[in-house]
Amino acid sequence: MDRAMALRPAPRAGLFAVPDFRRLWLVGLVVFAVRWLEMLAMAIFAYQQTHSPLAVALLTMLRTLPMALFGAPLGAAAERIERHTALVLVVLSMALSSFTLALLAYAGRLAVWHLFAASFWSGIGWAADNPVRRTLIGEVVGTERMSAAMAIDVGANNASRMLGPTVGGVLLATVGIGGAFTVSLACYAVAIVAALRVRHRDGVRPRSGSVLAGMIEGLLAVRRNRRLVAILVITVIYNLFGWPFTSMVPVIGQDSLHLGPGGIGILASMDGVGAFCGAVLIAAFARPAYFTRLYVGGVLLYLVMLMVFAVMPLPLFAGAALLTTGLSNAGFSTMQATLVYLAAPPEMRSRIYGVLSVCIGVGPLGFLHLGLLAGVIGAPWATVATGIEGLLALVLTWPLWRPLIRSA
Repeated sequence: MDRAMALRPAPRAGLFAVPDFRRLWLVGLVVFAVRWLEMLAMAIFAYQQTHSPLAVALLTMLRTLPMALFGAPLGAAAERIERHTALVLVVLSMALSSFTLALLAYAGRLAVWHLFAASFWSGIGWAADNPVRRTLIGEVVGTERMSAAMAIDVGANNASRMLGPTVGGVLLATVGIGGAFTVSLACYAVAIVAALRVRHRDGVRPRSGSVLAGMIEGLLAVRRNRRLVAILVITVIYNLFGWPFTSMVPVIGQDSLHLGPGGIGILASMDGVGAFCGAVLIAAFARPAYFTRLYVGGVLLYLVMLMVFAVMPLPLFAGAALLTTGLSNAGFSTMQATLVYLAAPPEMRSRIYGVLSVCIGVGPLGFLHLGLLAGVIGAPWATVATGIEGLLALVLTWPLWRPLIRSA
């Protein structure tokens, strides 16, 4: 990509005037909202059934595991099929999962292992988001508006994190787990309609060589690009030591803060409130010169504030800490997709997004580690420990991500 183009301020006006961007954004908003709704409802249901922090952590772990297992193959395969078709199939598959869980719940046969299986299945669709939907967004809006488009898209994710957990907690408390999955299914119907209406076609042509060869090419392209290496190192650290703490929010909310399902939902939504506000500010004011600072600084602040949340004795203070983790997460999550898109060669973006999904997919190790640690020393102190580990990891990997700071 032309460096001068990358350094020009991204035009922000007019994105919603692009019909396909609106449709792709709506698909993301719905899928994100259902994801957070189901994650909260599943976590509370599983903890009530098992009283095991590890079981709660496993639910989120299984939802992210497909990124590590299938991220690179999906990235390579995305260049061989028409992405619009892939998008529709992905949303349909996730809707099928919610439909099955709703039936099991109404029949009185829903078990925790069903939630484990559904989390893994839905995680496959999550792993396809970067190489399919977000690559489509880049093609629709163009390189110069990609950072603004990602800020708005991440803003949708974060808006859903405000509503999804709250709605999930309320539904679980009022109409039960079956009602929660019924609402999920209705939301997916909206996303399917929006996906079907997308007009853009990527015109992908059959590639020579195997999917495995495409995966290897993507990995080699990352290895040769120090900027991509730096971006992905930060991604790995965040997903190993930062993000897993979200699985402990329901546990800390119930055991330490003594909240019910509705209160836990509101508490969990505070992270989304902060992240939404942060994404709006980034979309309005961020310039390319600040992209890497927002990315690295976001992870640093996130790791500090998750530790503050874990030791807060009152729901009000805990919610304020989660609000700050959301603000810092906005910088990281918005710039993650943007920096990868800008640094990757145009012809390899899907493959490199697949590699990004693999790096995000290391999260299950972090969730497993945190869940096991919480079973030994309790959720609050386990969360503090992982925050400290994340800060140490940043210090130890400084030579790898230093090029990202220098380029700023």
